[in-house]
Amino acid sequence: LSINAGDYIFNSDWAWTSFVVFSISQTLMLVVGATYYLTFTGVPGTATYYGLIMTVYTWVAKGAWFALGYPYDFIVVPVWLPSAMLLDLAYWATKKNKHSLILLGGVLVGMSLPLFNMVNLMTIADPLETAFKYPRPTLPPYMTPIEPQVGKFYNSPVALGAGAGAVLSVTFAALGCKLTTWTYRWMAA
Repeated sequence: LSINAGDYIFNSDWAWTSFVVFSISQTLMLVVGATYYLTFTGVPGTATYYGLIMTVYTWVAKGAWFALGYPYDFIVVPVWLPSAMLLDLAYWATKKNKHSLILLGGVLVGMSLPLFNMVNLMTIADPLETAFKYPRPTLPPYMTPIEPQVGKFYNSPVALGAGAGAVLSVTFAALGCKLTTWTYRWMAA
């Protein structure tokens, strides 16, 4: 998931749809892992540490695309760190309250990650420019360009990603906390 998270920068026809889907997948990975580590250690700051590990891992993994001759911005590294910091902040500010972490932290990550990712994408080369530099020999029918209808709220990838993420990441955070409980049981067995 993390390696393919930036694919939407190249396939410009499906860019917005992919952005929403990948925003949710990134939220899932960040919230489950960070919440797990956070509740396992009980130390605020662990979520940010997890976000840093994931970022570095993705930079390394994307080096393989670079080695194959693709430009380094063909696949974009998603931004985890600011959202992970918000998760840490929610845990620290509520005096390590697990339920507040699930509700507040989950919503904060779900709403912030698509926003940070879109800001991240704005710094990357234009997808069409990249597409002309690396042409495909033939274009399959399902890739035929469709003009996007811009300006409607439900067509905004950031709004849709943030809305879906805010709802789903609460469940993801609860799963991360549950994994901690299972780990403790496994260790005690």
